[in-house]
Amino acid sequence: MSKASVHPYIPNSVQEIKDAMIREVGVSRIEDLYSDVPRKYWLQRRLALPRGKSEQEIRRLVEKTLAKNRTIQDMPIFLGAGCSPHYVPAAVEAIVQRTELFSSYTPYQPEVSQGMLQALFEYQSMICAITATEVANCSMYDWASALGEAVRMATRLTHRAEALVPRIIHPERMMTLAAYTKPAGIVVNPIGYEAETGLLDIEELRANITERTAAVYIENPTFLGLIETHVDKIAEIAHDHGALFIVGVDPLSLGVLRPPGEYDADIVVGEGQALGNPMNYGGPMLGIFACRDDMQLIRQMPGRTIGMTRTVDGKQRGFCMALQTREQHIRRERATSNICSNESLCAVAAAVYLALLGPTGLRELGETIMCKTRYAMNRIAEVDGVNIPLFTSPHFKEFTVNFDQAGKTVHDVHESLLQHQIHGGKSLCQDFPEFGETALYCTTEIHSKEDIDRLGQTLKMILGGKS
Repeated sequence: MSKASVHPYIPNSVQEIKDAMIREVGVSRIEDLYSDVPRKYWLQRRLALPRGKSEQEIRRLVEKTLAKNRTIQDMPIFLGAGCSPHYVPAAVEAIVQRTELFSSYTPYQPEVSQGMLQALFEYQSMICAITATEVANCSMYDWASALGEAVRMATRLTHRAEALVPRIIHPERMMTLAAYTKPAGIVVNPIGYEAETGLLDIEELRANITERTAAVYIENPTFLGLIETHVDKIAEIAHDHGALFIVGVDPLSLGVLRPPGEYDADIVVGEGQALGNPMNYGGPMLGIFACRDDMQLIRQMPGRTIGMTRTVDGKQRGFCMALQTREQHIRRERATSNICSNESLCAVAAAVYLALLGPTGLRELGETIMCKTRYAMNRIAEVDGVNIPLFTSPHFKEFTVNFDQAGKTVHDVHESLLQHQIHGGKSLCQDFPEFGETALYCTTEIHSKEDIDRLGQTLKMILGGKS
C-alpha cells in the first residue's frame, strides 16, 4: 500500500499504522493483546467472511433478511407479560423525531437544554396527575429497575432491611429486584395469594409483617392482570407497622382504576412503554417513579427531578434540575443511586401521548381495553377443554388460559397458533408450575373483534384435533 494512503487522523488497516500502534502499547504482535484468553478458545482459522459489498448490495441483503420476520403488522400478537402492543399516534412519532429532542441525549448543561427540560417537566407533571402523587422523577430504565430503587429507597428511610412482595410477580422483575437488594443485605420475602381470587393473601401479610419490614409492595393490576381490591387494607397494614407502601401500576389502567395516591401509596413505580412507545423488540422501556409530597422521600429519590422557576423579576420562566441525587453530581457516598442515565426520549414520547389523550381519552382507552379483555376471555371460554381464567377477580389487559383439560401443552398450542399466523400467550409453566399448562394472554386497544374471534376459532380447531 502506498505511503500516500497513510493518514494520521483517518483509521485504516495499513500495516505501517498497525506496527506503530503495536509499538506504542508495548507488544510485539496483535495476538499478545489477548494473551489472557486460553489458547484452546482461539479460532485457529480465518473468519469465513464474505468479500466486501457495496452499500446497495448490503441494503438489499439486510432487507431480504428482515423480510423473514413477522411483526404485529403481519399477525395478531396476544403475548402477555408486560411489553404489549399499543397504537402510537402519528403526532407522537413526529414530535419525538424532531432533532432538538431526538439528538438531545441528556441535559448535562441544563441552561442550554430548556426545551428538553420543559418536556421532561411536563412528563413529570402528567405522571403525578395520573398517579395522584405530588413528585415524579424524569424516568428510570424500566419497571424492574424502578422497583429495585424503590425498595432500596424504603430501606434507607426506615433503616430496616426487609421487603414483602407478592408471590405472583413478573419473574424477571423479581430477578432484577434480587440483583438490587442482595448486595445491600436486604431480605425479600414473597407473600402468597388467595386460591380463589389470586389476590394478595391479607392474612399471610399480617402474619409476616414485622418491625423489620421496610416496605410492602403490590401490583395493581397484578402480573396476571388481576385488579387488586384490597388496596386500602394493605396500605393500612403497611403503615401500622411503620413500613412504606409501594405500588406498581400499568399507567393505562389509571383511566379506570383509582390512582395509588388515593389509597395512600408512598411510592409509585410502573412501566411506561404503553405510553406512546413501540415494543421495539422489548426495549427500551420507560420506568415510572413517583412519590408523595414528603421531603424525606423526595431527597431519597433516585435519578433526577426537573423543576420550574422564574427570573428574579418574575417575567421569565425557566427550567432546571432541582434534584440530581446520583453519583455523577454529588459525593459518591451520598448518592441515592448509580443510575447514570434515563429514558429521556421515551419520557418525551409519553408526555406527548398523555397530552394527546387527556383525562377523557385515558379513561376511554382504559374502558376499551377492559371491554376487549372481557370479550376475549368470553370467546376463549367457549372452547372445550380450556379453563379461563384461573382466578375470579376482574382483569385488565392480561388473563390466564389453562389447557390441562384439553390434554395439550402450552408449547404445543403455541406452535400450532404460530402455524396459523397468530402469536399466542406467554408460558407460565416454568415460573408458576402450580398453574399447570397455563399461558398469559394479553389484549389491548389494537386487537379488533375479528382478531379475537380468529383466536377463539383457531384455538377451537387446534384443541379439537383439526390443526
